Amino acid sequence: MNGFIGKAPFLRLLLPVMAGIMACALFPAWTPNIHWFFLTGLIFMVLTYVIGKKLRYPGRWMFGAGLYLFLFSLTLLQYREQERNREFLFPNEPRYYIGILLDIPEVKPRSIACNVAIVYPYRQKVKLYLAPDNEAGSLKPGDEIIFYTRMQPFRNFGNPDDFDYVRYMKIKGFAGTAYISALEWQKTGRQSHAIMLRSQRLRTKILAMYRSLIREKDACALISALTLGYREDLSDDVQEAFRASGTAHVLAVSGLHVGIVYLIIDLLFSFLGKSGRRYVLRQGLVILTLWYYVFLTGGSASVMRAAIMVSIFCLGNMQHRKGFTYNTLAAAAFFILLFSPFSLFDVSFQMSFGAVAAILYFQPKLYGLYTPKGQIVKYMWSLLTVSTSAQMGVFPLVLYYFGTFPVWFFLTNLLVVPLIGIVIYAAAALMTVGAINRVAAGAMDGMESVFQWVAETLANVTLRIVHIFESLPFAQLTDNYISFIQMLLLITFVFSFTGFVFSHRARPLLIALTSMLAFQLSSLQKEIFKPAPQLVVFNNSGRSEIALFAEGKRHFLNIPGNGVLPHFRKRVLRLSDNSLAGFIAESPFRVDVLVLSENAGFHIGQLLLLIEPSLIVLDSSLPRNTANCMNAECLRLGIDVHNVTQEGAFSLIF
Repeated sequence: MNGFIGKAPFLRLLLPVMAGIMACALFPAWTPNIHWFFLTGLIFMVLTYVIGKKLRYPGRWMFGAGLYLFLFSLTLLQYREQERNREFLFPNEPRYYIGILLDIPEVKPRSIACNVAIVYPYRQKVKLYLAPDNEAGSLKPGDEIIFYTRMQPFRNFGNPDDFDYVRYMKIKGFAGTAYISALEWQKTGRQSHAIMLRSQRLRTKILAMYRSLIREKDACALISALTLGYREDLSDDVQEAFRASGTAHVLAVSGLHVGIVYLIIDLLFSFLGKSGRRYVLRQGLVILTLWYYVFLTGGSASVMRAAIMVSIFCLGNMQHRKGFTYNTLAAAAFFILLFSPFSLFDVSFQMSFGAVAAILYFQPKLYGLYTPKGQIVKYMWSLLTVSTSAQMGVFPLVLYYFGTFPVWFFLTNLLVVPLIGIVIYAAAALMTVGAINRVAAGAMDGMESVFQWVAETLANVTLRIVHIFESLPFAQLTDNYISFIQMLLLITFVFSFTGFVFSHRARPLLIALTSMLAFQLSSLQKEIFKPAPQLVVFNNSGRSEIALFAEGKRHFLNIPGNGVLPHFRKRVLRLSDNSLAGFIAESPFRVDVLVLSENAGFHIGQLLLLIEPSLIVLDSSLPRNTANCMNAECLRLGIDVHNVTQEGAFSLIF
């Protein structure tokens, strides 16, 4: 066993887990006999202890093979089971369901969004949108509700520039969605007391205290995001400013935040000493408290990764071993993917682990380029190398998913990251004083006001810095999307070229140059086989949107409400009112495509007396029921029809 595992056990153990996930993702129709893999793996591992001592060393491969088969089968089992829980298995008719709220309801413009775990008659996770009223606004995590509805599967809008919403919700674990009016649901009066839901209720109380203590809305939202991972209160402008300045990572509770919280918790238990059984108890209490904080923040991939690594660090402290390594990072990935295989496809998981892997690889090399003198210069140089290392690791992922790159990230992080630590400390002090003040009936009003001013001022300074860097020229390069293959080639180039610079070996240089050549060839191929421009009737709920789509962008044209749309080869006519209702034609006007929009009073039979279309397009500005009736009438009359709301955007190549 020791001979197989070696010095980096989790790096090896991660391989069969990754293999199992990729096998399920790449070959979804593959249905292996999982139990056969499972039993074979167990038999192989048991045989290594049954065979004689003389055969144990030459047969050590059997334990590795058995362990690989065991973990591979366990991952397959987890993936298939969780995939089944994400499938839409609900009946087509309305029925009663009982569910439990999983986290804090999110207030939307026209509804209140709730993540609900159904406990009867199925066990699946759904996204419910409740009609806004006082009852819905008072819901808390853990509340049990009964509701009557017809569940709907998630649907993509079908626009050429939209992301895959169905896949996103599947990765997040949701199986269906529904809108529920105020008369179709009510509380049962029962609550779940699971530790995760208890922590979410505490999170609700802390948020309420933040809102009562901090008057500035953006400052309060920033502190809530930094300390609790609650970003729903952040405005779109603030979130875009953090993205453009290259500091969006501070909004997700991750290693930076967990490290600060760890220092606070470790300080609280410092009275237990630094040796003996009391020190072991101290580390155990730190781990337990840290994991409660993980539940409090919602348990995202980044905070889970950081918590696992810090927990391993604490276990190492018990044995007087310290340090974070690739094996520690692999351990975090191993445990997360073993219990939640779909996390591998989550962008936050990929960004979090990619950033830490890059820091472990690049930071020691970059830090060694310069020997700073003085603690302040040393800290700034360390911060700069960590920030640069993280960006070097994740910028191919950012280009692939978002097509953007923050130009001034290295300067912004030098200012913002130290401030973030101070803001978290100030928020922790404010919460402590605020809680004591409420118990002591106003005995610490003066101190509460001081900490309130400090926390609010620091948060506003942070926001001001971010907005300044967002407004700088060329703050963000946009619309630079790359393909999945290009992303892999770019990652290979960055790591290989860095390896060559610091090792001066030919092999990493050869790999780097080959990957860059392949990247350039793929870019050339992408340019040569660029998709032709399209005239698109977009699926935009409640609105009519028609534009030219080219090079991944929407180019809006002067589209008449009634008239012929620009197209080189097809005759496309759009109608948005009943102005033709009184006309009589000797023969119908032939068109290739007739687009009907905005007006609910169209009568298909009367239109066909004036216009002879090859295809009728019902755009998303038409009321849903009206569009469905028109769709049915077209089918009855034998006319080809495309209902944008149901079938997604309609595209016509130029």
